[in-house]
Amino acid sequence: MFTIEHEFDSTVITLIDEAEPGTRPLSEDIVITAFDDRVLVEQLSPEGDSLATVVFSMKQLQELRAALNLPQGNYVMRP
Repeated sequence: MFTIEHEFDSTVITLIDEAEPGTRPLSEDIVITAFDDRVLVEQLSPEGDSLATVVFSMKQLQELRAALNLPQGNYVMRP
């Protein structure tokens, strides 16, 4: 399950873990906040006492999108 919210200067997507009961421990929600120039990915630790944040530039996000569909190797994206 996921939610999408449009804020004044960003779009916030929350990914909610919905495992079948008893199949595995649930993971904390992942919150993705997209701004014009960067994307933040945040998740609480399993203990709930710290927040891990990863910041992607828009170029890094484009490279990630491309990498998900490519085989193993080294790549350079050209404009």
